[in-house]
Amino acid sequence: MAAAIVFGSASAVAQPPMPPAHAELTGFHQQWRAFLRPAMKEGVPDYSAAAMAAKAAALPEWRARLNAIDSSGWAVVPANDKRLVEAEINGFDFFLRVLKPWARDPSFYANVFGEQSDVPAHEGPSAEPVIDLFAYKWPLSRADDAALARQLRMVPTLLAQAKTNLANSQAHDHWAYGDSTFRTQSAVLGELRQGKLVMRTIDGQVPATMTGASAALLKAIDEAKAATDGFAAWIRAEAPRRVGPSGVGKDNYNWWAKNVALLPYDWDAQQVLLKRELDRSLASLRLEEARNRALPPLTEIADPAAYRANAEAKTRMFNDFVVKTGLVPDRPYYRAAMEAQTSSYTPPAARNFFSHGTALDPLPLLSHSTHFVELARIAHEPHPDPIRRATPVFNMYMDRSEGWATAMEELLMHLGLYDDNPRAREIVWIMLANRAARGLASLHVQANEMDLAEAGRFHAQWTPRGWSDPASPLVGFEQLLYLRQPGYGASYIVGKAQLDDILGAMSHAADQSSQPFDLGKAWQRITDAGIVPPSLIRAEVVAQP
Repeated sequence: MAAAIVFGSASAVAQPPMPPAHAELTGFHQQWRAFLRPAMKEGVPDYSAAAMAAKAAALPEWRARLNAIDSSGWAVVPANDKRLVEAEINGFDFFLRVLKPWARDPSFYANVFGEQSDVPAHEGPSAEPVIDLFAYKWPLSRADDAALARQLRMVPTLLAQAKTNLANSQAHDHWAYGDSTFRTQSAVLGELRQGKLVMRTIDGQVPATMTGASAALLKAIDEAKAATDGFAAWIRAEAPRRVGPSGVGKDNYNWWAKNVALLPYDWDAQQVLLKRELDRSLASLRLEEARNRALPPLTEIADPAAYRANAEAKTRMFNDFVVKTGLVPDRPYYRAAMEAQTSSYTPPAARNFFSHGTALDPLPLLSHSTHFVELARIAHEPHPDPIRRATPVFNMYMDRSEGWATAMEELLMHLGLYDDNPRAREIVWIMLANRAARGLASLHVQANEMDLAEAGRFHAQWTPRGWSDPASPLVGFEQLLYLRQPGYGASYIVGKAQLDDILGAMSHAADQSSQPFDLGKAWQRITDAGIVPPSLIRAEVVAQP
């Protein structure tokens, strides 16, 4: 008998007891995370060749210590914890041998951020200590004023060190596009200095109020901005003579996919997946348009106040919908996190790809913004496992976080989110086509088969309705990010494919045991595993219907 589908909120699944030796693994992991932090020299992190060589020389000992932890007989969850820690070691190995952002990538040294990322860690590698302006409470207390001034005083020294560390870098696209990263940092610092910085956070738009700022802090901001501007100019001047390839190549990409991301798909398989998803999204868009041909087109609300009121109503409706389907438990902090991401009106001249869609309906992008439900879960319901509770390193969250958020767009559509507005389904397919196109381009960049300019054009050409502009800051930002972090561009689709596989396997298990398929409970099992590579989640949940 086929399994029925059950909707309903599921309570959290209890974590299985851990074997005694798991405590040894947890202690090892804490020490490992401390080792990952850079050594300090003259008050700033030391990313010199000598310092990083010392890290590389110590890596075999860390591997030996991990291997010495006896995990024989461990159940799947603690065994996966050990695999996760091993993948972190592999990630650092990859950074030391191949990616070397401190020696190849100027953007690595941009470490001042205004807005909170919608994922558990910053997108792309950044020099530590990262200066998260959104993490401060504004206006600043005296202690925070002094702390921020100390952090910002590091910026000029760090950027001076960077010029030495990057002396031999020939990765052309990192240089050709890298000054944009520092122009962004400069703009953030300038707005902060003027008291005009408004930051996106899990709590919504938060102004960085400079009331009462000390003279020491104002001086530190000015000096950090001047150093940032100077570094951007240096990148622009150096770019013409940095003429080497920028991607890591297929072999290195495949090593990363297998040993760090723990993916079942190599470069070739990912290319097939992304091409298939691009084809499927474009075909589905045309079928959707044909289905809706008798309906009036979507029209934007051009009045900002009316638009905002409509968006707020849709956010409330969205929250009710995801709770009703059992995908999100009804928690006030989940609702608040999504309400804080409600979109506001964007005038036509200022629109990018995403605001073209939100101008017509905010729900498709809001579906992706369930990222913020995960951030709320991290804040209010931290994972009980210390290893999984730690913030992911080396962007190892990407297939899980970006793939799940992308899947949510289509998943909620199939569950009926647009039953009263079928034309909005077209936006979902357009967004999927965009993600597949930009991911395909990023694969070819990593294989050194495209440069970033070609990737941006491909990205835009395969996005329907002309919503993507290859010359836009958004496209430049995205393609540079995907160059800087191998696998990130593909992760939206590759992670989505893995979620489909997990749900398919869980559905099959339910059929085989003649049990109803409870969507809420299935989703709860998946999310309870934490933000870890999807292959680990699959191993933990598919044996249960």
